Amino acid sequence: MSAHPVRSALILALCGFAILSVGDALVKTMAGQWPATAVATLRYTAGAVGLAIVVGFREGRSGFRVPLPWLQLGRGAGVALATICFFLGVMAMPLADATAVQFTSPIITALLAPLVLGERTRPATWVATLLAFSGVLVVLRPNVMALGAVAFFPLAAAVGMSVLVMLNRKAAGAASPIAMQFLAAMMASPILIAATIGLALTGDPAFHVPEPPLSVVVKCLIIAFTATVAHLLIYAATIRASAAVVAPMTYVQLLVAALLGWILFGAALDLSTLGGAALIVAAGLWLWRAQKPKEVPEGE
Repeated sequence: MSAHPVRSALILALCGFAILSVGDALVKTMAGQWPATAVATLRYTAGAVGLAIVVGFREGRSGFRVPLPWLQLGRGAGVALATICFFLGVMAMPLADATAVQFTSPIITALLAPLVLGERTRPATWVATLLAFSGVLVVLRPNVMALGAVAFFPLAAAVGMSVLVMLNRKAAGAASPIAMQFLAAMMASPILIAATIGLALTGDPAFHVPEPPLSVVVKCLIIAFTATVAHLLIYAATIRASAAVVAPMTYVQLLVAALLGWILFGAALDLSTLGGAALIVAAGLWLWRAQKPKEVPEGE
């Protein structure tokens, strides 16, 4: 593999992960203006409509077939869980803290893969798990004291992302990348709508859905667009270089989240966030290095 494709892959991945954090910061600016459930629903419904237009233009009617429907439904459920829980976490706690906790997703995936995918759990996975969850405890401790159970929403979001990743592996090759994005959004949208309506009917003021301000609608549309662009950039990066080369760039998302949290919301990083994030990043890099020898050489 030449150096030039690797450099371009890393730049694409860096841009993709940074854009995701910009979208997360926009979500946080809507705290108190509209419930997280409704924001997640509008974001994914708009995303599904936009992706449907792109798929129809590029692939015609064949792009709308639904291969492996139960797997696609599971992917949508994973996305719905991850989005609602992460948006709830971002609106309630510092952006960097929520992002750091969500980075336990690769560790959760490694733990659940033997059950879902039949993969063997290596000793390195257990070491990474201990490191990551030690980091989670360090990051969450002050937030649990201040917020209660709400502080665990990013951890639930990490579980949802793990479900999505594992089902992505099982559904790999079933459709084009853009069609797979559309299918996930299409399946997630009705789940999110049902969750938004169900929680609103509980009477809890936190989930009451009033008519949204125009600024909220615009922000949701921007998030839908930027998230789609970000995922396409990350996918393009994995075409130019292996997933193992690109994977560590995900931690750019944490750095951008910390910077935006400080600039936009005045949330300076404290020692517990720094220490916990360092443990979570170390766990992810440990797991990445342990899996790297299993990469198949290019051309085989």
